[in-house]
Amino acid sequence: MSETRAAIRYAKAMLSFAQDKQNEDVIFDDMSLVIATVDQTVALKQLLSSPVVKSDVKQNILTKIFGEATNEATASLIRLLIKNKRLSILDEVAKQYIVLYDQLKGKEVAVVTSAIPLTEALKAQVLAKVTEITGKKAMIKNTIDPSIIGGFILRIGDVQYDASIANKLSALKQEFTQN
Repeated sequence: MSETRAAIRYAKAMLSFAQDKQNEDVIFDDMSLVIATVDQTVALKQLLSSPVVKSDVKQNILTKIFGEATNEATASLIRLLIKNKRLSILDEVAKQYIVLYDQLKGKEVAVVTSAIPLTEALKAQVLAKVTEITGKKAMIKNTIDPSIIGGFILRIGDVQYDASIANKLSALKQEFTQN
């Protein structure tokens, strides 16, 4: 939890700095690259969190990986995280930056958890409803969780609507135990 808070603070500072320099779109691309690279490379994820590998080695490796592909502000963020011994949260900082950037641009991410993948038609219906409710452009992120049995769980920001069968069964069980 404290790592998430720290990541949010770094992301807010990065977005503020990017807005001052009017290059928040460039930093958005850099953060997307960082997320994709770290998520695709298990060895890199282990390197970032390893206390055994020295900071200068980590910095050299990250410079070679991202090098010219990133903005100087992103390179400064990496150096700052290394200096503060927080490099393990680099990918979380990048993810939080993306969330803050989307909020700044008036985009909303709706996370739909379902037992099976959503069809394109259903995604379009959910997207239209979310846009109607929030008044913002929305993106759908579908996560699969077979444990909900059926139905869906919709999460927009910090609001959640649970229409899963598992939730209904749990409510029914609770009602039976109370009677």
